[in-house]
Amino acid sequence: MLRLDHIAVAGETRQAATDYIQDCLKVAPLAAGQHFHFSTHNHLWGMGEACYLESIAVDPQAPSLAYPRWFGLDRFAGPPRIASWILATDNIQESLARLGPEFGTPLRLERDAYTWDISVSDTGDLPLGGYGPALIEWQPPAHPCQNLPDSGCRLISLQIQHPRANLMQALLSELIRDERICFSTGPAQISAEIQTDHGLVTLK
Repeated sequence: MLRLDHIAVAGETRQAATDYIQDCLKVAPLAAGQHFHFSTHNHLWGMGEACYLESIAVDPQAPSLAYPRWFGLDRFAGPPRIASWILATDNIQESLARLGPEFGTPLRLERDAYTWDISVSDTGDLPLGGYGPALIEWQPPAHPCQNLPDSGCRLISLQIQHPRANLMQALLSELIRDERICFSTGPAQISAEIQTDHGLVTLK
């Protein structure tokens, strides 16, 4: 079964994405990292035992690549926004076999104490027109939330709005076991309601 692991907010720069999240949550980032395989970098906010939020962007100091970056970041432009939602699975091969080739193939990555397999398509684009999820399988024993300071914020809901929401829901609902994830019909947009110390805020 699939459950929400983390949400990625992209920006043209990491600082732009980080500033957007920090302005909404009123909490400074709690960790930073780099993804050498994709020449990207991020900041992180812990949101409980098994969910976190990240800002992510192309790392201008990292080498250029001969292959596409994940989350469609090679084509990202405009203000910071939620670029991806990432679902955890205990068996990424089996989950991807059920979802189909549009969801990509697993790629193993490592950073510090963490090892994970994540679904990435040949183009770097996310499924369902860029509004579908990526899948991740963390290799035990380490998960970022174990070492990430808690921001005190909690995800209340993740709303996937799309003109073909019914199709998305039909494809994913049998696999997702996370009541925070909701689908609705409308102009394509992903938004997250997050409870903070100063009230409920919405990231888009």
